[in-house]
Amino acid sequence: MASVRGYFHPKTATGAASLIPSPPWHYSGDLLTVEYRTDPARVRELLPEPLGLADEDPGAVALIWADWQSCAASGEELLDPVRAQYKEAFAVVRCSYKGRTYSRCVYIWVDKDFAIARGLHQGYPKKLGSIHQTRPHPYGPAPRIEAGARFGATLAAADRRLAQAVVTLREPSETNGFVNGHPMAHHRWLPAVEPGKGLALDELIESGAASFEAGPAWRGDAELELFEAPTEELARLEIREPIAAYYRQVGVVWNGGTLLESGTSAAE
Repeated sequence: MASVRGYFHPKTATGAASLIPSPPWHYSGDLLTVEYRTDPARVRELLPEPLGLADEDPGAVALIWADWQSCAASGEELLDPVRAQYKEAFAVVRCSYKGRTYSRCVYIWVDKDFAIARGLHQGYPKKLGSIHQTRPHPYGPAPRIEAGARFGATLAAADRRLAQAVVTLREPSETNGFVNGHPMAHHRWLPAVEPGKGLALDELIESGAASFEAGPAWRGDAELELFEAPTEELARLEIREPIAAYYRQVGVVWNGGTLLESGTSAAE
């Protein structure tokens, strides 16, 4: 009897064509984070039961741009950069579950198919987009990581610009912000193939970094704009009050999560 291999589709005789390898997954990246406050009701509408608003600062949002290199345990993707490099932009809010505060990614766009596949596995609601951000460099006109450095960032999807920001660094910071500073509470959903049967996969999971390292964080301020689009809803998280902006280089390892509960989502 024939068998097929691979961590994800397509599964083949050798498994070499699988869109993503098995974890652990390793990441090196530059992060630009812009935090602001919106109407807490707009956050609440994105939190399915059993999640609720965070007790403190329930309207806080982080919009994050990330320029990544990633690989599996072998590291072979780093020598074939088309398989390793990608960019993403994502919106994070905070929520509560059984008295504990979690972070939750409510919108996210990436520019590579393998990143979408990883998101399906992890519970991130990933879509394709066009993401760009200024890269620092110690020579030439690119900004250095220092006071006064300015970084631009843009996000577009389906030919529409969704967000743009200019971040100006002011001073070193002890943190990289507070909105994205908790374990993630995500749902893994898959509709049943038979009509009317609800969800074949319905899990609320907790996940986070198996290991984490980072360079110095810098704090600054940002000029942030969000734009309406016919098939996107990021602009509903309207900007009511700026908080701060941050820049940091990080290294992260992801190696799975923990099931919190299953079968609790409304069938739609």
